[in-house]
Amino acid sequence: MLRRTADIPERGGLRAVRPLLALLAGLVLLLTGCGGVSPGPGAAPGGTATAPAAPAWAHGMEVVTPDGLPPEARRTIALIQDDGPFPYDKDGTVFHNYERRLPQQGRGYYREYTVDTPGERTRGARRIVTGSGGEYYYTDDHYGSFRAVLVP
Repeated sequence: MLRRTADIPERGGLRAVRPLLALLAGLVLLLTGCGGVSPGPGAAPGGTATAPAAPAWAHGMEVVTPDGLPPEARRTIALIQDDGPFPYDKDGTVFHNYERRLPQQGRGYYREYTVDTPGERTRGARRIVTGSGGEYYYTDDHYGSFRAVLVP
């Protein structure tokens, strides 16, 4: 006659090991980031902000919020949102994307704006480039690279 598992008395050693195995499994989940509760979007352990999720238009580039940019860039974004006045004649002119660092779009899709650089006598290398679809990009190396900026 076969006995059901519930009818078999548990050995003392196995009963003592189960809580230890559960604790070990919990530690593994915690250390590998597979825990049941995850921090909210943009949050990292310890409460520090992480890079926000990339929108489709960012195409694999680094994504930042305005808080992750220099204060001069935040001022330029505010000017763009207020429609000026802009300090440089070239602000708001067409950006041609000759370097092809941004997604390809038709002529006139992108506009560029100067981000002041403290101590610089010229326009410097920093720019905000906007797209007609609401995209914002920041470059601090004169179009050598861009970061997508999530502007509310």
